[in-house]
Amino acid sequence: MKVKIKIDGIEYEVPSHYTVLDACKEAKIDIPTLCFLKGLNETGACRMCVVEVDGARSLQASCVLKVRDGMKIKTNSKRVQQSRVTTLELLLANHNKDCLKCNRNGKCELQDLAERFHIKNIYFDSFEKRTPLYDDTSFSIVRDQSKCILCGRCITACEKTAGMSILTYIHRGFEAVVGTGFNYKLEDAGCLYCGQCINVCPVGALKEKTHIERVWDAINDSTKHVVVQTAPAVRASIGEEFGLEIGTRCTGKMVSAIRRLGVDKVFDTNFGADLTIMEEGYELLNRLKNGGELPLLTSCSPGWIRLVEQYYPEFIPNLSTCKSPQQMFGAVIKSYYAEKMNIDPKDIFVVSVMPCSSKKYEMNREEMERDGIKDVDAVLTTREIGNMIREVGIQFTDLEDEDFDHPLGEYTGAGVIFGATGGVMEAALRTVADILENKDLDEFEYEAVRGVEGIKEAEVEIGGKKLNIAVAHGGENAKKLMDLVKNSKKQYHFIEIMGCDGGCVNGGGQPYVKANVRNTGIDVRKLRANALYEEDTIKQVRKSHQNESVQRLYKEFLEKPNSHKSHELLHTHYTKRELFPIK
Repeated sequence: MKVKIKIDGIEYEVPSHYTVLDACKEAKIDIPTLCFLKGLNETGACRMCVVEVDGARSLQASCVLKVRDGMKIKTNSKRVQQSRVTTLELLLANHNKDCLKCNRNGKCELQDLAERFHIKNIYFDSFEKRTPLYDDTSFSIVRDQSKCILCGRCITACEKTAGMSILTYIHRGFEAVVGTGFNYKLEDAGCLYCGQCINVCPVGALKEKTHIERVWDAINDSTKHVVVQTAPAVRASIGEEFGLEIGTRCTGKMVSAIRRLGVDKVFDTNFGADLTIMEEGYELLNRLKNGGELPLLTSCSPGWIRLVEQYYPEFIPNLSTCKSPQQMFGAVIKSYYAEKMNIDPKDIFVVSVMPCSSKKYEMNREEMERDGIKDVDAVLTTREIGNMIREVGIQFTDLEDEDFDHPLGEYTGAGVIFGATGGVMEAALRTVADILENKDLDEFEYEAVRGVEGIKEAEVEIGGKKLNIAVAHGGENAKKLMDLVKNSKKQYHFIEIMGCDGGCVNGGGQPYVKANVRNTGIDVRKLRANALYEEDTIKQVRKSHQNESVQRLYKEFLEKPNSHKSHELLHTHYTKRELFPIK
């Protein structure tokens, strides 16, 4: 059903379920917004999107106002203009306005609107709040309340996407801030460090804890052998840092750019992903054969691990003991690679380039070191590596493609798809199926576990065995799935869960996507995932166990999957963590 409305005197016919904001967008009128994120945060809180409607005494928030037949709307009257400017001035009055030092400088939605509306003077005094404004106590996320505009996006993302509700409004009126209950540190408040709050923040109130300086220090230290590993999802997004379209695959240019930063080697975390599949695949087979704890839960996502340790500790025995690909790779670099290159592991500095903010926490876990040597020394997000490339003046888009260094730069298509939700499951099934069938199967693409549906289930028959599998992504979906298992409503053999919505392609360290792009209906999860599946299809080898460098690693060093040496280097344990400890 359609209705007739008038916008700025011009008649339009639009679907009756549209909001005024939808109708204006279809009419090619750009209504400014700050709090609005379509499908996630539709509250009308910021009042930037107000319009004048005939018959209404006050201005109306267009993002939540439904159209009706005969409605007459003014989007640019004097009253509307003054309201938007006043709203901006009020927001800026309590904003620290230190734009040049802000991580969002040039990528800030508030800054964009201040420029659009020619804000030159602030006519309101700022109000100094008593609540602590800066919190950098966690390994992963920094909160700066002096930049917060109270839009509520982070609160909604934490509730609806992460499923945690860690962030909320505290106090009222001028004292209102976004924070945790009773001002607990993120570490104690149950945060997963997934960074979905960072992804939706329109300003610089939330950001990752940067490791850029420590990486530059290592590069410039002649005693350090700097090795960089890049996660699969980074190649699908790093181009966005340099103006390329969302989902542009930039594997070769990424390698070229990182090599030009002055590092010694550029390897691929996909090698670690292939290694993870070998260890995790055989772990699944051992549990199936010997009556181990089922379902086996994947352990690649540190946000998901924190969810289990804090909210579902009874399932800790179900977690795979495998380290994540990042940590496995670091462990191999500081053992096998160090031995091959005759380098003291203490002189090797391992840098991970990750789409994830939670990986910064993971590298600092006590379990992720051996003999006092960390597996990984620094984690850079996709945004941070983009900043470093720009800092030295590298023209990213003009670079020729280059290959990863060998042998730890060799990877398969199975390793690539780790970056998308369902990718770990599919990669594992490709290997487990070949092992159980004792042959190289021609059909190995498992479409049932692909896509961005919140929870995906399938029954697969492999080697005469029927396996019930499930895939979930994002904390909200993870909790739903685990509650089904906990209450015995569902039974599975193998479950893959990623802490971030869409998997690593939408991790908390990925390039910022502004609301005006998100609100067009573009699904960044699908576009970036498509880039990974595209690379998978062009790889000559697409199964982890067929990675010749991984095979050589076992032959020369690890002996076999799940061997004693493998467990020493590549496996770990997890621990129940207390929530809201008594202060």
